[in-house]
Amino acid sequence: MSKEMLINTVEGRECRIAITSGGSLEELYIERVSSTSHVGNIYKGRVTNVEPSIQAAFVDFGLSKNGFLHISDVSPQYFPKGQKGAESVGRKRARHDRPSIQACLRRGQEVVVQMTKEGIGTKGPTLTTYLSIPGRLLVMMPGMSRLGISRKVEDEDIRAKARSALTDMNLPSDMGIIVRTAGVDRPKRELQRDLNYLMRLWDVVRQRTKSSKAPAEIYQESDLVIRTIRDVYNSDISRIVCDNEQIARKVTDFLRVIVPRRKRVVELYTGTDGIFHDVGLEKEIEKISSRRVMLKSGGSLVIDQTEAMVAIDVNSGRYRDQSDAEATALKINIEAAGEIVRQLRLRDLGGVIVIDFIDMRNEANRRAVELALRKAIKQDRAKTKVLRISSLGLVEMTRQRLGPSLRDSTYQTCTYCQGAGLIKSDESLGLMVMRNLQRATANEEVTQVNVAVSPAVANHLANHHRQQICQIESRTDKTVIINADADLAGDEIRITCTNGRGSTVQWQWQAPAASGKLKLATTSIEDLPAPEEPAGEPPKADTEEKKPKKRPRRRRGGRKHKRNENKNEDEAKGDAKTAHKKS
Repeated sequence: MSKEMLINTVEGRECRIAITSGGSLEELYIERVSSTSHVGNIYKGRVTNVEPSIQAAFVDFGLSKNGFLHISDVSPQYFPKGQKGAESVGRKRARHDRPSIQACLRRGQEVVVQMTKEGIGTKGPTLTTYLSIPGRLLVMMPGMSRLGISRKVEDEDIRAKARSALTDMNLPSDMGIIVRTAGVDRPKRELQRDLNYLMRLWDVVRQRTKSSKAPAEIYQESDLVIRTIRDVYNSDISRIVCDNEQIARKVTDFLRVIVPRRKRVVELYTGTDGIFHDVGLEKEIEKISSRRVMLKSGGSLVIDQTEAMVAIDVNSGRYRDQSDAEATALKINIEAAGEIVRQLRLRDLGGVIVIDFIDMRNEANRRAVELALRKAIKQDRAKTKVLRISSLGLVEMTRQRLGPSLRDSTYQTCTYCQGAGLIKSDESLGLMVMRNLQRATANEEVTQVNVAVSPAVANHLANHHRQQICQIESRTDKTVIINADADLAGDEIRITCTNGRGSTVQWQWQAPAASGKLKLATTSIEDLPAPEEPAGEPPKADTEEKKPKKRPRRRRGGRKHKRNENKNEDEAKGDAKTAHKKS
């Protein structure tokens, strides 16, 4: 299926490149001037610190944070005498065969490094002394030996053909050369042209290394447009559409050099609504950051990104077409496998990834899901490693992380919830205010306490805690004022205490000194005064035993006996009336 590359630019601010296949978004690259990527840049830096405990060094190379250089990324040219020697492409010396970091580097030493990963959070960038300069068809690695073929090329016949083409070229002796995927099945003339370009570029880098003073930038990677066309563009892309004339001419000139026969694929967008809007990508881009992703069958994915890993859960949703639960799980899992890989590319998620597929009992079905997942991952340019499905239906995998994810680079932490996604309820905040009032009014210097909360919390305090606030005021003889401030966040509380002169009083609890111990104010329960007895009759002693009331014995024929008694009473009343009349 033919693909299209769409380039949208906001001049001087942002560049977005989307690759679509059949109208569906397959890849997305975003770069802003405020957060330009430094991955691939080469610097001349100075070692600021060597840490033997972690076998790493920190290098000042000109940016705000020092770079992290591990012993496994130190090339043999920095090894002590007697342990130097060129390494082969793809076969670096093992960790246990390397000297210690303190034997290779010292504080203040100048080193030439290349950034391999941007700093994330509090971590600084990752550096390496194994330099690599990518071209369109080849990658040149100074100081290495041997030739290599991209690992994504799995056909042995194609690999052998590409290797034989390299051996026929005029290659430098102190350079390692890797054939990229785009360089496979290319004629020798094009490979030699790309190699000559890389050699001229390396001569410039080497001259700048000698003349520059550390810390300094020696080589800068191309911008996002040229870098993406160089790494991604192939014969599957039928056309490239740009919405900026200057960018369109730049792309045309670059294609004329690397692919002379394909220079007419560039077109200029002349619409007014926006190139991404016209093809329906704006709404799809907005959905990339959502937590839930719907599948065509009715199932869904739930993607949770944490600092340690990325957790992906596969749900069946409303899909009920199959009568067999095993068949239902198989179909949804296979569909989810392709969508998961697509979401990882679009969101640029990396690190440890755990996928919770729907449980399947059949071993053949599990292998089918694994095969679908590995087949989809082959299209991903990032390095990945996938393990087999466990007995719990979990798949563990790792994906190369070169920089912050799309979410981290596009969004900022919420000032209300601090990234937690939750804020405290009005009841919880009301109780917190009452606890703080108890502490604030306990200070002898405080005469007035002003509490500023959001209107919802202020309304809750007025309706549910008014009596307790009045009791605090009467007990401490201090004034408490509750203010509703609409500018405060949902769970933000601002308490200000003042003394009789109107000066602010520090009321927060201070931690005890390291040598001191916190002593709680307590008293024995036996020393407390006896509680006052309520007015009225004195209660009976608990020791007095209550005698149970005797139940009257029930005579036999009780109901009949009662009827006879009633009859005798009626007869007696009748005789009394008769005697009264006679008299």
